[in-house]
Amino acid sequence: MKNIVSHRWIIALLMIILLSCQTSETVYAQKRPKVGIAFGGGGAKGAAEVGVLKVIEELGIPVDYIAGTSIGSIVGGLYACGYDAAFLDSMFSSQEWLELFSDREMDYKENIIKKKDGQTYVFGFPVGKNKNAKRGKFNFGAIRGDNIVELLDSLTALDDSISFDELQIPFRCVATDIETQTEVVLSSGNLPLCMRASMAIPGAFKPIYMNGYTLLDGGMLNNLPVDVVREMGADIVIAIDLTVNKRETKNKKWKNAKGIFRIVDWAISRPDLKKYNENRAAADIYINPDLEGFSATSFTPEHIKEMIQKGVEAAEKAMPELQELQKKVLRAKLTRYRNVAMK
Repeated sequence: MKNIVSHRWIIALLMIILLSCQTSETVYAQKRPKVGIAFGGGGAKGAAEVGVLKVIEELGIPVDYIAGTSIGSIVGGLYACGYDAAFLDSMFSSQEWLELFSDREMDYKENIIKKKDGQTYVFGFPVGKNKNAKRGKFNFGAIRGDNIVELLDSLTALDDSISFDELQIPFRCVATDIETQTEVVLSSGNLPLCMRASMAIPGAFKPIYMNGYTLLDGGMLNNLPVDVVREMGADIVIAIDLTVNKRETKNKKWKNAKGIFRIVDWAISRPDLKKYNENRAAADIYINPDLEGFSATSFTPEHIKEMIQKGVEAAEKAMPELQELQKKVLRAKLTRYRNVAMK
C-alpha cells in the first residue's frame, strides 16, 4: 500500500514538473523576441549592409522592425517593401550610379536644348535654376535627386502617402530638419521622397521640403538609429554600422550660425557623435564591416562586390550572437507548434 501511495506521489510530482515546463514554454512562445535592424548611413558603403542581410536570411532570423539613415534608409526601405538580399545585391551591382546622381534626363539626351516644367536641359543635363522649384533659405545643393526618387518610386509602386507600418516590415527613416536643427523620424508619407530626404547629403543634394520641414541627411544627427528601432518595439536590435573610424566625444551644440554656415558649424562640432556612441553601445548585436579603404563614393562594380563580401564576413564574425538569436526564434516556433498540436 505504501508503495502504491509513494508511486502516486512520484507521478503527481512529475505531472506538476511537466505542466510547469509547458507553462513556462508557452509564456516564452508568446514572447518570441521581436527583432529590429538599424541600418547606418555611409553612401556606397551601404552595399555591405546587403552582405549582412544575406547571412541573416540564411539563418532564418525574422525581421520585425527596420529603421535606416541615409543609404541605410534606401537599403532598409526596400527590404521593408519585400525585396530580399539577392535583389538588393543585383540592384547595387548593376545600377548606373553616376547617371542616377547626375540629374540627367535620359529622354532629352539627344536634344541640344529642351525645356520642361521650368527647367532648361542641354543634352539632358539641367542647367540654370528651375523657375518652378520651391525656394527656401537652404536651397543649396548640386543634385536635385529626381532620378533617385523616380527609381525608388518604380521599385516601391506605392500610393503617394502611406503609413510605413503598412509595409511588409514596419519601417522608419531618419532625416534632419536644418531649420530647427532637430532629428525627424519619418513614419508616413511618400516613401521614395522620405528615403531621398534621409540621404540628402549637405551640399551634394538639395533639401526636401516636407510638412513644414527642410530636410537633409539624417546622418547629421543620428547615423545609427538603434534608438528608433527600439522605440518601434524591438526586443533585440541588430546594428549595421558603416563607420570606419569611431571616436568618443562630448556632446556639443550648434552655434547661432545661419544658412550654409550652420552646416559648417555642424561639421566642426559633430553633435551626432554622442548619440552615435550611445546607439553603438545599446545594440544587442553590433556588426561593423571592415570598410577601410572604401568611401561613400565607391560606387564602381568592383568596389560594390567587395563591400558586399565585407558585409558577409562581418556578419560571420558575429555568428555566435546571431546563432544564439536563431536558437531563441526556433525554440519559440517549436514550442508554439507543440502547443497547437496538443490542443
